[in-house]
Amino acid sequence: MDRLETNQEMHWRETARWIKFEEDVEEDTARWGKPHVASLSFRSLLELRKTIAHGAVLLDLEQTTLPGIAHLMVETMIISDQIRAEDRANVLRALLLKHRWVRHRRGLREAQGTRAQYLLVRILPWQKNLHLHNSEGHRKYLKLMEKIPEDAEATVVLVGCVQFLEQPTMAFVRLNEAVFLESVLEVPIPVRFIFVLLGPSQANMDYHEIGRSISTLMSDKHFHEAAYMADDRQDLLNAINEFLDCSIVIPPSEVEGKDLLKSIATFQKLLLRKRKEREQKSMKEGDVQEEEEAEDDPLKRTGIFFGGLVRDIKRRYPKYLSDIRDALHSQCLAAVLFIYFAALSPAITFGGLLGEKTEGLMGVSELIISTSVLGILFSLLGAQPLLVIGFSGPLLVFEEAFYKFCQTQGIEYLTGRVWIGLWLIVFIFIIVAAEGSFLVRYISPFTQEIFAFLISLIFIYETFYKLYKVFAEHPLLKFYPPNPNTALLSLILMLGTFFIAFFMRKFKNSRFLGGKARRIIGDFGIPISILVMVLVDYTITDTYTQKLNVPSGLSVTSPHKRGWFIHPMGSSGTFPLWMMFASAIPALLVFILIFMETQITTLIVSKKERKLLKGSGFHLDLLLIGTMGGLCALFGLPWLTAATVRSVTHVNALTVMSKAIAPGEKPKIEEVKEQRVTGVLIAALVGLSIVMGNMLRQIPLAVLFGIFLYMGVTSLTGIQLYERLLLIFMPSKHHPDHIYVVKVKTWRMNLFTCIQLACIVLLWVVKSTVASLAFPFVLIMTVPLRRFVLPRFFHDRELKALDSEDAEPNFDEDGRDEYNELHMPV
Repeated sequence: MDRLETNQEMHWRETARWIKFEEDVEEDTARWGKPHVASLSFRSLLELRKTIAHGAVLLDLEQTTLPGIAHLMVETMIISDQIRAEDRANVLRALLLKHRWVRHRRGLREAQGTRAQYLLVRILPWQKNLHLHNSEGHRKYLKLMEKIPEDAEATVVLVGCVQFLEQPTMAFVRLNEAVFLESVLEVPIPVRFIFVLLGPSQANMDYHEIGRSISTLMSDKHFHEAAYMADDRQDLLNAINEFLDCSIVIPPSEVEGKDLLKSIATFQKLLLRKRKEREQKSMKEGDVQEEEEAEDDPLKRTGIFFGGLVRDIKRRYPKYLSDIRDALHSQCLAAVLFIYFAALSPAITFGGLLGEKTEGLMGVSELIISTSVLGILFSLLGAQPLLVIGFSGPLLVFEEAFYKFCQTQGIEYLTGRVWIGLWLIVFIFIIVAAEGSFLVRYISPFTQEIFAFLISLIFIYETFYKLYKVFAEHPLLKFYPPNPNTALLSLILMLGTFFIAFFMRKFKNSRFLGGKARRIIGDFGIPISILVMVLVDYTITDTYTQKLNVPSGLSVTSPHKRGWFIHPMGSSGTFPLWMMFASAIPALLVFILIFMETQITTLIVSKKERKLLKGSGFHLDLLLIGTMGGLCALFGLPWLTAATVRSVTHVNALTVMSKAIAPGEKPKIEEVKEQRVTGVLIAALVGLSIVMGNMLRQIPLAVLFGIFLYMGVTSLTGIQLYERLLLIFMPSKHHPDHIYVVKVKTWRMNLFTCIQLACIVLLWVVKSTVASLAFPFVLIMTVPLRRFVLPRFFHDRELKALDSEDAEPNFDEDGRDEYNELHMPV
């Protein structure tokens, strides 16, 4: 937007610009201010509507030069009785005045109007090696061009006071084709719309505010679409009315406090939601059906044995060469280094706890080898190679329960796992043959939230239970013997690890340092916290702390208890025949866990918002993970599944963000480097870490407890159930404007929350008894509970609101994508 300056020599001065958000030129410093949401006065919008209703509106004007456009505007102003015929020359002269733009660190600089210099500026974006590119001004120029999409078109707004007019005059022009107008804009963007408002100062009209109003309207998606499609003046007026329907007028009062401002945002969200609902109703059902039919739905059943598996192979394997070629990018190398630590940390942490649960029969060594071998194979053969294969909390709960069962029954634990693995392969083949992956559609957020909340509670409880055992074995003493107290140091190590990891996660979204530095520190928070607290423990030499049990070299955790191959008939005696068949029951439970985590993780990774183009393969990935897991049992290796957080982080690390974004706007996804090489390299590096046994043996178990506490606490913040649980203890006036709060009565929302809590209590009881192996089965029963029972007590609109997400995943620095490894993501 340019304003007419009449001081000394008359000229058009650049005062503001809109690249989605408004940026104003600061009067004192003559530099651009920060991008912000434009706040408009209600009167200026009414004045704008009035001027468009009575002013000159020229649509699809076939002119390619500014003088030609200005001449037709002036003639139309005369015809519509806005100006007198004798004012023609003065108005035309004003429209053709020179423009002055803001230059960084150089104040205002007059634009030169020669054709040769204009053409030289025009070729800069493509020929960046020209000598003018080295000047400071043109560096700034290119940086601004990066923020603007390639197909962008501009709107020029010219407003100002002139004394030769008796009344205001306005013209709104839409060109038939966007054209480059010499010396009008500071950047080479074709102009499609021109808005001019001139008038006398005594007209009691704020021309600047009216110019801001039309500029803000043209930056609004819905209004500028209407401006492109308008056939006459009335269409523009209707679009302004639509804009006013979603705008808010704040009465002239002193507004203080963030709570009041939040209420304004809440009300506007409601208005925007209503507009969206109106748009959805206006869409034709036929068009929607055609779009759905055109999509290649990987969960659509073919009705043929193994039909889904065949479709997965045909969809994904023809792109195998591109999966190798697309890895030749620097971002892939950076992703390998980052995800390596993200994969190694859980392998060490879970491995240490697994060694405790199974008394050394499986531990860090087995988990690292399993993660490496299965990760390489899956990356080479999988339909969605961006998935990161790893161990998870639910599998750890099952391993503990099955180990306790085998201890009470006098059965060899590792041999029992062999038969579970064989039955697991059978179940996997049956489900894949029947195209059973479509069942993942029925696992609603109701079940996912219960699972997430329960696993978080389990690991928070386990952390403090393990610490309690340390205090029981090494109680605090009033008078220390020669060695200082072990329990106190263990507490310090656990809390230190937790707080360092937690605050580094918070630091990622702080305002200190640059964005890249914050992101690196936040992403490597867990490895840094482990390193710091290991150094603290290392410096305290006179205190005993229990360390991680890792063998030397390529060896099992407990060589005196087992070897690398597990005989299906047992090592110390004949394995019970009845258990060979009874193993089908725990195998079904393992299948439920692997099915839920793998398929839901694939759903999350394959969301449309992530813009993956090569497709996924639910059946092929399930077959690979399940089959490889079943074979792992023969070697005493843990079962693995698609790790949600590690997979999402992997995709985010390979996501290329668009630079053509408006200042103040969040980055948008340009593409994702879909390939297989990073997964192979990550898994290989994890496997090579087995030679770091001497280093890993320096990690105290208390440090790992701190990591599990961190995982349990941070995972709760991403669960809607946890947020609704807090609302029970909060007055309704302080409730946020989430859709499940707005569309569901408070007492009915609380009832829904209490039903989920009752399910959690039931699952906790089952987990804590001898029937703990039935934990996955009881969990899966929440699916028919949600699908068939709850609709009898809640309306469909209420259930949809309670199952909804208020926001899409954020791919930049927001914490919503930092789900915990231990729960099913919302």
